[in-house]
Amino acid sequence: MSIPRAIVDQIIDRTDLVELIHSHVPLKKSGKSYTACCPFHQESTPSFHVHRDKGYYHCFGCNANGNAISFLMNYENRDFIDVLKDLAQRAGVELPERNPQAVREAKARLSYTRQATPVTQKKTTDIKSSTQPTAVNSSSEAPAADFSGLDEDSYLNSAPGGDDSLDYYEYDFPLQPLAPDEPLEATLYDLVEQVAQFYEQQLTLNPPARAYFDRRGLDDAAIQSWRLGYAPDHANHLAQRFPHDIEGLKKLGLIRTTEQGRDYVLLRDRVIFPIRDPKGRVVGFGGRAMRDDIKPKYINSPESEIFYKNQILYGLYESRKARAEEWLIVEGYMDVIALHQAGLPGAVAALGTATNVDHLLTLFKQNPRVTLAFDGDNAGQRAAWRTLELSLPVLEDGRELRFLVLPQDHDPDSLVRIEGATGLKRRIQNAPPLSDFLYETLAVQHNLAHPEGKSRLMRDAQEMINLLPQNGSYRRLLFQSLRERLGLGWKGKTAQLVQHSLNFEQHSLEEQALLLLLHYPMQAEALEELHELADINQPLGRALQLIAQFRTDLPDDAEQALYFLLGAWPDDRERSWLCHLLDRVNIQSLNAEPVHLEGLCQELALQLCEQYLNRRLRMTSSLSDAKKINDRLMEVRHKLHFRERPLEMGG
Repeated sequence: MSIPRAIVDQIIDRTDLVELIHSHVPLKKSGKSYTACCPFHQESTPSFHVHRDKGYYHCFGCNANGNAISFLMNYENRDFIDVLKDLAQRAGVELPERNPQAVREAKARLSYTRQATPVTQKKTTDIKSSTQPTAVNSSSEAPAADFSGLDEDSYLNSAPGGDDSLDYYEYDFPLQPLAPDEPLEATLYDLVEQVAQFYEQQLTLNPPARAYFDRRGLDDAAIQSWRLGYAPDHANHLAQRFPHDIEGLKKLGLIRTTEQGRDYVLLRDRVIFPIRDPKGRVVGFGGRAMRDDIKPKYINSPESEIFYKNQILYGLYESRKARAEEWLIVEGYMDVIALHQAGLPGAVAALGTATNVDHLLTLFKQNPRVTLAFDGDNAGQRAAWRTLELSLPVLEDGRELRFLVLPQDHDPDSLVRIEGATGLKRRIQNAPPLSDFLYETLAVQHNLAHPEGKSRLMRDAQEMINLLPQNGSYRRLLFQSLRERLGLGWKGKTAQLVQHSLNFEQHSLEEQALLLLLHYPMQAEALEELHELADINQPLGRALQLIAQFRTDLPDDAEQALYFLLGAWPDDRERSWLCHLLDRVNIQSLNAEPVHLEGLCQELALQLCEQYLNRRLRMTSSLSDAKKINDRLMEVRHKLHFRERPLEMGG
């Protein structure tokens, strides 16, 4: 959307900046301006000044400054167009639209027609009920996805006693007043707000529902702040309370229709958790059964034109309002509310779906450090690993993800009641970062006492690390950290080491052959001339022996094979020397084409054979041995003389 500058200026001119900011931050008159403690940094003495006549604000402490648009963008972490639309509506300025038809269609999706004559409802006694609830498998305490395809004869559609009349319902509710004579257009936002108010009212009339929240440790302030409610135990309570709004209730998914054409309410005899979007508007509901034997335990209202589960986090609006600093993703509604009540704002939960990339990006805008809290059981561990996998592509430098694994049989709600806010804060602060969680999770899957296990761990880790952004340093640092934990020692070359490293050909023949074996162990066959001549107590002989010993276990990837060999190296001091050698050599100066490498290995093998045989010839005192050595030496020299020389090092 392209907005002309003149329109933007008009919106800013018509916005009372003092009134706008005062609705978020209490302002006091101070001379010609208004002051407050800055909302963008911590301070005890007010240094934040708002000038109504000039239409701008400025903080002398942190230099935050701007106009009405920038204030809402920074204070509420919203984008430009979103803020501009709100301010335009407040100022009575119409924003230009490119496609009027699209605007009309969007408006139609968010509205419905109220019926002047209430929709005739079938008698509730037509809907039969069963005496026993229908059990639906559910393995999670977290808010479940919307519950579609309900059986018309299930507990969710009928009264427990088999009679859907109002006689059994102890707390009756007033009918909505008649609508005007003519049908009126109404918005889904207005309707869902009225339903939220109705559910809030019903909570005050239902002692068992209120007792449920009391048992869960919620006080009056929390119940009011989170607008908790109760959905009556009657199959058509919404149709009776809102008889002119059936179309809207169906658009919201709060009234469903069976295959036989009968209507019923989705949420019934459940405590209600209104779900608010980032602007604080109610857009949907979560309903929790008050008895644990009722399945599913949680039902969310389905997605609608105003409710997209993947884009909303429960508690995000409340956390922003509380100016949360630490952000924690938990699994359930009660976890969020219990932590806020305990003085830990910043707790949020996904709505019946797994945490996704959009959720993480939303929270990273609040704070570059986000902690995820998961149950300590297998399901919690699997959820943590899935979140780790999907988070990797967005973990740019500066962002940090931590994993808080809770004790067995505990969730944040139960834990905060036992340990208090101080104990849970300590757990959050000590939660392991992604690097620790990744290593510890992989380490229990492999036997790290053997090089094969270390190699497989590095292989699995590499698959994960490859998902990280390529242009950041975290990718390299994480790989380096894992190598060090496995005792492989070599950290890889920094740019400075590469700049000062020596060319491959500047090293001795033995070091050249050793480097080739470490970087390209599959070329060991080209060095077969050395197998019986190289000393197995020296690095080159030891490398040849290890490659022969673990030939079938060596990873195909050259880098992984290098870490495998370093992990298998039996002498720690020698391994340290090898790592130093790897740092000193610019192996990139080699032509890595297989044909070239094979020729280079054969060349080195012949030259080293000549060197080793000359050494043996000088040391032997036996004439017969000397003759054998000399014959073989002549054979090697013949091969050297008539060999096909390898290409130059660089090409």
